[in-house]
Amino acid sequence: MGEPPRVVAGKTGQFDVLVDGAIVFSKQAEGRFPEPAEVIAKLGR
Repeated sequence: MGEPPRVVAGKTGQFDVLVDGAIVFSKQAEGRFPEPAEVIAKLGR
């Protein structure tokens, strides 16, 4: 996790959280937005 977080705008309404190129949360797969604590837990912090 040597890269700072960034937002990349898309065209399809997709919302994914990636760490080192790997998807750790996908709104499409889960059918919802993640809770902030959920993202932090996925980052291992």
